[in-house]
Amino acid sequence: MNSFSRAIRYSAPLMVLALVAPPLLAGGATAHRAKPPAPKPVAADNALIPLPLAPIVPAAQRMCTARTPSGLGYTMLRAGAGTKPAGDATVLVNYIGYLAATGAVFDQGMQTAMPVGEVIPGFSQGLQLLGKGGIVRLCIPASMGYGAQASGPIPANSDLVFQVELLDSRTAAEMADMAKARAAQGGTQQDATPQPK
Repeated sequence: MNSFSRAIRYSAPLMVLALVAPPLLAGGATAHRAKPPAPKPVAADNALIPLPLAPIVPAAQRMCTARTPSGLGYTMLRAGAGTKPAGDATVLVNYIGYLAATGAVFDQGMQTAMPVGEVIPGFSQGLQLLGKGGIVRLCIPASMGYGAQASGPIPANSDLVFQVELLDSRTAAEMADMAKARAAQGGTQQDATPQPK
């Protein structure tokens, strides 16, 4: 065995030892490598979740900063772009609706198509404030909502709050053209709802 191969044979264990041994500090003390903290185990929570699941929106998210002449409250959370939908348009929205008094959520939807003129007056007016991609919080007084009538989980004379994101909108003429095109292809009018781009 030549001197070069002997040097490799004897130095290899030293290189491995250097990799696993703690480094020496001045005065011969050794430095210890800090071990990462062990993850804390998560304890199981066996509490029952009350059904139906009823989230509550905090009070600060039930208020609006501006008001239209008609009395609709609103806060523009994100400005949209482009043309705002008219009263005869059909829109595609993400929304959540909750009671102003308690914050109890009563409805929500994702990519929901709806005709602007066929929803409660406050919601209709609020949709017409938005450009595509915009998000608004609407504070709808009971007189612009369901008034003295209860509606499902909404008590009579309830002020309502909605957060609404406008994904897309189509004019009445565009909707009619889409319906004609679908009918000509053997589709249904239901397929003519606006889809996100």
